[in-house]
Amino acid sequence: MWVWQSIYSYRWVLLFFGALVALGIYLGGLFFGNNSFEVLNALEQRQGMLQSAVQNLQYENAKLQKQLFELKELEPKK
Repeated sequence: MWVWQSIYSYRWVLLFFGALVALGIYLGGLFFGNNSFEVLNALEQRQGMLQSAVQNLQYENAKLQKQLFELKELEPKK
């Protein structure tokens, strides 16, 4: 009986600590989970690397096409 009275009298304190624990779990998942901030940063870095690789490949492709046109003795369209 006295346990329930203690819980009832400190219900706001217990509710506050429960909300604090829930917030901590939520923020932990946000920063370190599968859909976390770290994963977002890693994906943004990978996207930048892939975009630069695409630009390099496009440049290489243009050079090879120019060589092909020169070998076939054709003029590229302007």
